[in-house]
Amino acid sequence: MLTSNKVSFSVLDLAIIKEHHDAADAFDRSLDLARHTEDWGYKRFWLAEHHNMVNVGSSATAVLIGHIAGGTKSIRVGSGGIMLPNHAPLMVAEQFGTLASLYPERIDLGLGRAPGTDQTTARALRRDRLETVEEFPRDLEELQHYFSNENIDGKVRAIPGEGLDVPIYLLGSSMSSAQLAARKGLPYAFASHFAPAQFLDAIRYYRANFRPSVYLKEPYIISCINVVAAESEEKADKLATSFYQMALGIIRRKSYPLREPVDSMDSIWSREEAAAIQQMMACSFVGTEKTISDDLRRFLEMTEVDELMISTNIYEHQERLKSYEITAKVMKNLQG
Repeated sequence: MLTSNKVSFSVLDLAIIKEHHDAADAFDRSLDLARHTEDWGYKRFWLAEHHNMVNVGSSATAVLIGHIAGGTKSIRVGSGGIMLPNHAPLMVAEQFGTLASLYPERIDLGLGRAPGTDQTTARALRRDRLETVEEFPRDLEELQHYFSNENIDGKVRAIPGEGLDVPIYLLGSSMSSAQLAARKGLPYAFASHFAPAQFLDAIRYYRANFRPSVYLKEPYIISCINVVAAESEEKADKLATSFYQMALGIIRRKSYPLREPVDSMDSIWSREEAAAIQQMMACSFVGTEKTISDDLRRFLEMTEVDELMISTNIYEHQERLKSYEITAKVMKNLQG
């Protein structure tokens, strides 16, 4: 049964740096995108923490969230996510408490357990901190404690942060975060845009084992997907080659900036690389408004997720805006 009338739609952005451009350009484009998607009805605008990547400008995620929230009026802004093992929970509580104080009822805190980078860079980020992904549940509890009113008599308090309503979302690309989100009664966001292998198993587990909490009464699932929409199939296919070239860096364990589209990928990737990217990008939708609409309808019928978080990486900014505008129209039509 299609439940798309309940499905919200949002934006995932990494302040992607284009070839021959700098981070300042990426930040300008991110803010412009946020302002447009706010007008088009997108619910939230999330930024992801990554480090030591030449194509990602959102490394100082909390700072950039403040920039986006300060330049918009109503759209929720948050992290998709903050990689908690890289940070002391107290600092995260203070940073997001500050953001929530500046922009009341507009700030989300999505948390991931991965480092968002290679291990060498992770060690540089953490210095003498020994926290690893295994300590993630403990760090989460500490963070929640800092936000709670019950910590008013604590020896260590998050000021600002204590007592503020900063919704926490758990992010993941495997069963681990699904298990923790279900046990803690928290909303769950799956990175299906680049790691779809365990997506269906993870959301089934989460729904079946969800325990209601003071934060959430029923399961809530966000699926991140890639969308490239254009006026024609041919144009959409060409625009998507910029995204494919960037994704190729993941396969090759390199970081490529966002490059101009090409007529064909045949001379750029091998047959094996193309197959690997096709598998990795299984939750990607490329085409016209009708194609995207048909494909998303089927996707929603199959997954019954509560929210789609749209990631769209297109070289030309105006074409990227157009894709998000088409996607918004599609989602509103699906909602009836």
